[in-house]
Amino acid sequence: MTHPILIGKGDGEAQVYLLPAMANRHGLVAGATGTGKTVTLHRLAESFSRIGVPVFMADVKGDLAGIGQPGGGNARVEARVAELGLGAEDFSPEACPMTLWDILGEQGHPVRTTLSEMGPVLLARLLGLNEVQEGVLNIVFRLADDNGWLLLDIKDLRALLGHVAENPAGAADYGHISKASVGAIQRKLLTLEEQGAGRLFSEPALDIADLMQTDEHGQGYINLLAADKLIHTPALYSTFLLWLLAELFEQLPEVGDVDKPRLVFFFDEAHLLFDSAPKVLLNKIEQVVRLIRSKGVGVYFVTQSPADVPDDVLGQLGNRVQHALRAFTPRDQRAVRVAAQTFRPNPAFDTEALITTLGVGEALVSTLDETGTPTIVQRVKVAPPGSRIGPITPEERRALMADSLVKGVYDKPVDRESAYEILQEKAEEVARPAASTPKSVAESVRRPGSSRQSPIEAFATSTLRSVGSQLGRSLVRGLLGSLLGGKR
Repeated sequence: MTHPILIGKGDGEAQVYLLPAMANRHGLVAGATGTGKTVTLHRLAESFSRIGVPVFMADVKGDLAGIGQPGGGNARVEARVAELGLGAEDFSPEACPMTLWDILGEQGHPVRTTLSEMGPVLLARLLGLNEVQEGVLNIVFRLADDNGWLLLDIKDLRALLGHVAENPAGAADYGHISKASVGAIQRKLLTLEEQGAGRLFSEPALDIADLMQTDEHGQGYINLLAADKLIHTPALYSTFLLWLLAELFEQLPEVGDVDKPRLVFFFDEAHLLFDSAPKVLLNKIEQVVRLIRSKGVGVYFVTQSPADVPDDVLGQLGNRVQHALRAFTPRDQRAVRVAAQTFRPNPAFDTEALITTLGVGEALVSTLDETGTPTIVQRVKVAPPGSRIGPITPEERRALMADSLVKGVYDKPVDRESAYEILQEKAEEVARPAASTPKSVAESVRRPGSSRQSPIEAFATSTLRSVGSQLGRSLVRGLLGSLLGGKR
């Protein structure tokens, strides 16, 4: 049996634990700024790592990378350890194995995916398209599928948009395409590139198996996404994390009930996921959260208030850690009431009144017992993490990168032949003299001296990942429909 995770000590010296077998029933960590939410997140991630569970989390404030360094020398941590009487089993000043990631490629290994893998629906959300523009984007993706043109990066999509704008007859079977709509999408693509998304859409694409590693001691790797800059483009931040969550659901096999999760996914600043999301997308998010637990993945939303999370999603979050909330306005007071109502009452105190008076590092906690029933809410002093609390130095970051399991795997981008090159060659063929023999796009092969792969070669060299997931993709799309982009 996997050792339970100590969250802290409650009233009457009772220790409050999170059972690993119930950890894939998801959870919520909430509280106002400055109440200890980040340290709780740090403690939970570290604890999962130490029982062999890999973790994915975003470093929104730039102060979580210390998980990869040993703790010690922190007077406040030492005082809390003494206060709670923690032994070596529940507190150890050691580092956790860590892999650093960064969409911008500045503070970690580059994270990439392709436009085809993200799909038109999530891309439309990322671009902020209206209904008509989203329809054009769907046509472009369908046209690419039917012609075997790979959509990998932004230049591929820009080339294909230009192609359908100049050749509307070729897309007439799919629906009307307005040049004005194409122009609007092109402008939004330019804005997206300026925000750094051009680095996200390329290859080699992220293999989710690299997020699920353990070290030689059996500890799970902490996968930390640098997000202190990314958070300033909230649509890119939330859409990327939603895509990653969908990929985990799509690619991982069913495992049923397990003694501990295969991966725990922390979604910090969770309100960004739900802000302005259309109802159909919210329904799909709710489905993913409900079903992904059978894949052995636990999802933990981190936000300021439970009111930030829709009720259909909130109802699936069985493990709750609620730090203090402030009630300065009527809206704040409603949020406090909502937070109190999500707990199983404790006759020893008034939950709603207590939420506003909790001290820093204190929380109201309710977890699931062995039967999956929520326990009575407890007032808890949260145990501190053993690894360092706070950021790391540039030298320490470089050392982590140098020793990384994925060193050299993602660092160099690959640009293989795709829609941009095929359409460019097609345009060149049209411009050649009539006497020259045109080359069929369908028979495209590698040009002499070119390092690019033909579509056939590209297909062959990437099928271990893409073909292996195609059956899964088609089945999942039947259930989730638009979330994963429909047919590609």
